[in-house]
Order: sequence, then C-alpha cells, then structure tokens
Amino acid sequence: MTTIDVQKLISGDIRTISRAISRVENDPGHSDHLLTSIYPHVGSAYRLGVTGPPGSGKSTLVDQLILHFRSAKLTVGVISIDPTSPFTGGAVLGDRIRMAGHWDDRGVYIRSMASRGSLGGLAVNTQEAGDILDAAGMDVIVYETVGVGQAELDIAQAADTTLVVLVPESGDEVQALKSGLMEIADLFVLNKSDREGANKAYTELSSILELGTESTGWEPRIIRTSALQSEGITELYTAIESHKAFLAEHGDLRRKRQSRYKNRVEGVVRQRLTEMFWTSERSDRLHEALAGIDSMTQSPNALARELIADLSL
Repeated sequence: MTTIDVQKLISGDIRTISRAISRVENDPGHSDHLLTSIYPHVGSAYRLGVTGPPGSGKSTLVDQLILHFRSAKLTVGVISIDPTSPFTGGAVLGDRIRMAGHWDDRGVYIRSMASRGSLGGLAVNTQEAGDILDAAGMDVIVYETVGVGQAELDIAQAADTTLVVLVPESGDEVQALKSGLMEIADLFVLNKSDREGANKAYTELSSILELGTESTGWEPRIIRTSALQSEGITELYTAIESHKAFLAEHGDLRRKRQSRYKNRVEGVVRQRLTEMFWTSERSDRLHEALAGIDSMTQSPNALARELIADLSL
C-alpha cells in the first residue's frame, strides 16, 4: 500500500490529493492514520452544500460560482456526489463535463465520488475527502449532491451553507417535500428563471417560506438565477457571503462545526460497532433464520436479543 506524503498533501500537490481521496474512498480501513495526520491542518475551509433534483442545473451553477470564488482569489475544491453504478460501484457521471473549463486552473480541484447507496446522496467518506481538501489549503469546499428532501439532512450537516436548487417545474416537488426543504436550505436558488412559470414558482416558494419562518435567526432567501446565461450569480455569491457573515456574527458557525464533529464521531462509532458485531457466527445465525422464514416462529426482536446475548455491555 502506497504511503501518502502528508507534507506534499498540505502543500497542495494535486496528485497526492487525488491519491489521498482514493484512499479514504476505497480503503477506509487504512485511512485512519492519514486522517489523524492531516487533522491539525483542517478547519479553515468554508463548506458549501449544493443539492436539488436532477436537471436543475447544479453543475452549471457550481461552475459559475467557481468563477466568482476565483475572482476573489479563493481556491476551490469541488466534490460531486454521483449515483453509484450498480456494476462497478463507482460514480456514474464521472468528472463533471460542465466544469471541465477549470481543468488547467491550479486553484480548482474537482472530484466525483459515488454515493454508494447513502440515503441522502452523500457518500460515507465524503467529509473525509473534504478534510483532505481543507488540509491541502482549499478556501472553499463545494459538495454537490444528488436528490433533495428529508433524507438530505446529511448535506446540511456536512456544509456551513446549504443551497437547494430548484427550477420553475419543481412546483410539485416543493409542495411534497417542503418540510425537508425548510430544514436543510439556507438559500433557495430558483435556477433557469428565464423559463415560463418562473414567476409562479417564485410566488409559491415565497408563500411556503412565509408560513414556515418563525425563528428570529437566519431566514432563507430565494435567489433567481439562470446559470447558462450567467444571470443572478453575483446576487447568489453575495447571499452566500451574507450567510457566512451571519453565522460568524451569531456564533452559529462554531455551533455548526461542533455539531458536525459530533455527528461524525457518532457515525464512525456506529459503523465500527456494526462491523464488530457482525461476526461470521452471527451472520450465519441470521442466514439460518432467513432460510426457515416460511415456518418462522421467532420474532425479529427475539432473534436480535439472542444475537446480542453474549455481548458484555
């Protein structure tokens, strides 16, 4: 197994960054030492989550935001979470074609990762990849993820600012998923606003926000954009900066990062305990029960108690 040169990583060496991300994505069991080594250099990057239904123009929008970040002399790392291929386990879409214009910019790093069945569309090891980009000196880390809804709370936990990207045709999705949307969105982006129905969609979304905003904290805003036409991107960039300033002023940024750290620790503990629990003996016992499912008399609760009976808790 190739050793990752931590010094080269924190100096921003692209090949080392790529190898390190591949390590946490494909060989998490041997990445603990790497993550421990780089963690003193983690904590400076601002993390931006971008989510929304397929076809809402997220990649084009991110491409436009990259231009604004680079104009502000900020380095950008993008992690695009794609659906997992059922055949290879890898990312279906691969590196995003719409962001290919930044391939020769040393201040931009773009990587696709597979969701690997994660319910919220966020790969299990995505935040470790974010740590690598953070340690490598990226000022902004963008998570672009598939889907939208209640199951997407994990993107909000991973990011400091979360954008939910919708299009004029998203009306039914907004109505069906509005509780989840309200929980995860810091900013709504109504993209492709040059299309017919954009005014109606804006009005409907505004009505939902008015009904759902009761706190005296940050109130989600709606930014109208047309990423292909480069319209509204400056307003969106300004809104992101406003949310960042709000978080810093009210101490919410620190609280968000504390919560993120706590959630990650709990997630690792759950994962490791699950791996430790399912020994070959317990797996065999479960398979025996499944084989006799037609005449099963033992409840799932009873079998679970049997399986954990030998644990010293």
